[in-house]
Amino acid sequence: MSASEQVHYAALTDVGVKRSHNQDACASHPAVDAFGFQIYGHVFVVADGMGGHAVGEKASAKAVRDIPFIYAKHVKEGVIPAIRRAFQETNAGIYAIGQQNPEFRGLGTTSTALILRPEGAWIAHVGDSRAYRIRHGVAEQLTFDHSWVWEIARRQGVDPDELGDFKKNVIIRSLGPDPDVEVDIEGPHPVAPGDIFLLCSDGLTGVVTPQEVGAIVSVMPAEEAVRFLVHLANLRGGPDNITVMIVQIPNSPTDNGPTPRAKIHPLAVVWRAWNRRIPWPFTALGVGCTLAVLSLLLQWNEVPGVTVLFVIAALWILVGLIGLLIHLQHEEPVEAVEVTPDMPRELHIYKKHDCSITPELLERFTQMEASLLESMRQQGIPADYDTHALLADAADTAKTKTTDLMTAFGKRCDSLAFLAEAFHKARHKQEAFRPSWTPSPSSPS
Repeated sequence: MSASEQVHYAALTDVGVKRSHNQDACASHPAVDAFGFQIYGHVFVVADGMGGHAVGEKASAKAVRDIPFIYAKHVKEGVIPAIRRAFQETNAGIYAIGQQNPEFRGLGTTSTALILRPEGAWIAHVGDSRAYRIRHGVAEQLTFDHSWVWEIARRQGVDPDELGDFKKNVIIRSLGPDPDVEVDIEGPHPVAPGDIFLLCSDGLTGVVTPQEVGAIVSVMPAEEAVRFLVHLANLRGGPDNITVMIVQIPNSPTDNGPTPRAKIHPLAVVWRAWNRRIPWPFTALGVGCTLAVLSLLLQWNEVPGVTVLFVIAALWILVGLIGLLIHLQHEEPVEAVEVTPDMPRELHIYKKHDCSITPELLERFTQMEASLLESMRQQGIPADYDTHALLADAADTAKTKTTDLMTAFGKRCDSLAFLAEAFHKARHKQEAFRPSWTPSPSSPS
C-alpha cells in the first residue's frame, strides 16, 4: 500500500434477535495523514464479549479501546512487539477486573485486529471472531478459530465443517479468563487494489456462509453491505450478537505504470552514495576543518592570500554546524517496519471459499425475497411496497436481460435489503422472539 493510500470502511454491531444485550464491540482508527499511516497504519478491531450481560460488554469494550491505544504507544518498538504487548496488556487488564470483583469472574472476550500498514496487512487474533480477505471471487479466512471443534479438526487433519456442531461454541482461548494469553500474529499479508477485508463476530458466520458474505461485499458499498449482512443474519434467526466491519482498498491504482527514470549525472550518484554513509553536515565540517588547518600551515610559511582561505574555511564550518543542528532537530523516528527475528515467516490462509456469483446463488436470494415479502404482507408489516416493487422489477429485468450476474445480483441485494430494513424496523426484539419467516437452507460452506 502507498503511504497516502486511503481506505473505505464501515462497521455495524447489532444485538440480534434472541439476545437482550449486545456484548459485541468494534473500533476503527484510520490514520489521519500519510505520516500517521507510515508509523501506525489503519487499525480496526472487533471483539465478542462473554460471561454474562454486563460482564461481556465490559470486556469487549475494554478490548476495542485498549488494543489500539497500547499498540500505538509501543509501535516504535516494532510492529510485532507492539501488537503482542497490546493484546497481552489488555488481557491482563481484563483479568484484573475479574479478580477484583466476584460479579465479574469469568469475563472474557474474543478479539480480532486488522492493521493496514505500508508493508501490508497484519492480523492479530484471539478467539473465534474472524478476519477474511475477499479477492478475485475468493473469500480467504486469515484467522484460525480458537474453538474446540477447530482444534480437534487440526489434530485429526480434517476440515472443521466435517465435525458438524460438535462443541462448536466452546472457545479455548480468549482475553480475560487467564493471566496470560497467546495471541496469533500473522503478516504482512500482501494488499492489492480491490481487496476487501472483513472482520466479524460469530453472530454473522454462524448463519451466513462465507460464500454469501464474499458475494455481497463484492457488489455493495461498504456502508450498505454491513447493514445488509446484519439484516440477513437477523432474518435467519439472529441467535447471537452480530458485528460486521468492512475495509475496502481502492480499486483503481493512481499510477499508469513505472515512471521513466530521469538521467542522473555521475557526480550526483557519487554524492548520494557518500551522503548515505556520511551526512552532509559532517562532510561540511570536515572540509572546513581541513581548510582551516591548511590556512594555518600557509600562514606559517607566510604564503599570501591566507586570509581568504581562512574565511572560506570558517564559512564551511558554519554551514556544517547549522546543518548539524537542523539534522538533529528533524531526525526521523525509528521505523517499525524492519524485519525482526520473531517476524512470521509463513502466511496462513486457513480456508478458501469460492464466492463467485452463480445463477444458483442469485436464484436463492430471489426466493428469499419472495418468501420475506409474502410473510410481511401476511403479518401486515408496514413498508413502502411501491418503492420495493420498482427495485424488485429492476432486479428481475437485470436477471432476464443481462448476462452480467454481478449486476443482477447487486440489484437483487438492493431490493432484498430495502425489504429487510422495513421488516426489522417493525419487529420488536426480545429474548424469546422467533422470526416468523424462515429462509431456505443456505448452501454448505
